Amino acid sequence: MPELVAHKLIRSWTQQERLNFLLTNRIPRRLVTRFMGWFSAIENPTLTRFSIAVWRFFAGDLNLEESRKREFRSLRECFIRELKEGARTIDARRHVAVSPCDAIVGACGRVEGTRVFQAKGFPYELADLIPDPALRSRYRDGTYVTLRLKSSMYHRFHAPLDGRVEEIIYISGDTWNVNPVALQRIEKLFCKNERAVVELKLDQAGSAGGSAGGRDRSIALVPVAAILVASMKFHCLPDPLDLRYRGPHRLPCSANYRKGEEMGYFQNGSTILVFATANFRLADGVTPSTRVAMGQALLVEER
Repeated sequence: MPELVAHKLIRSWTQQERLNFLLTNRIPRRLVTRFMGWFSAIENPTLTRFSIAVWRFFAGDLNLEESRKREFRSLRECFIRELKEGARTIDARRHVAVSPCDAIVGACGRVEGTRVFQAKGFPYELADLIPDPALRSRYRDGTYVTLRLKSSMYHRFHAPLDGRVEEIIYISGDTWNVNPVALQRIEKLFCKNERAVVELKLDQAGSAGGSAGGRDRSIALVPVAAILVASMKFHCLPDPLDLRYRGPHRLPCSANYRKGEEMGYFQNGSTILVFATANFRLADGVTPSTRVAMGQALLVEER
């Protein structure tokens, strides 16, 4: 009898996975995503309350208790909500890089030369993800963490350490769903989707008053858009980057950030890939499927 129940549960879960995959990926993704961008910006109190109620029903864990405000003019305003003062604690230790966002940890670990994994058995090359050869070479044999932002989570992202951003590289692409189901079926998914590459050049004070023995010290964030969310706003750029963007792909900017300072936001949930140079390792407890909060220790610099 227990075996029969287990078999039914597994079959039910498999069917749900297939349905999820079909509903979110076998549709005109870019068209649906652009529609969602238009719809979420409509400012109508009744429509907004109804949309949030539907979202809460399907998301299940949408929590607005930490939100700075509870009434929203549009669905987008709820997506990009700010948190109350003090809702997150920033780990102040100088040798610790914090999580840039609230997320569920996906694949993580050491970069194997230039090979990274999006899921077990699904590798991709840094060259397919990051177009700049000089930039990606800094993360050879480094450390990476995949951070998945569920739709119900806080959607703003922050600086992992003190540093400076001098350029953002934007890569237009598809809008595949980036949930675990799709990651186990679509090879090199992150490399297919719309994304941006943001390198944070770290202050050279380092964790021990030096520059980590003369080694490069940097962290790159690669926000990856997905279906229903193909719009990223960086505070160091005047305009958002979305499916309508037709400008240059290399966008110079000049912005200094302190650890925990807000850098931008997604219009909805998606994924941020974090890459660090080889002198960083994963913080204790950072393993696949664990939940992390913005400001929590994510990476530790070797002293």
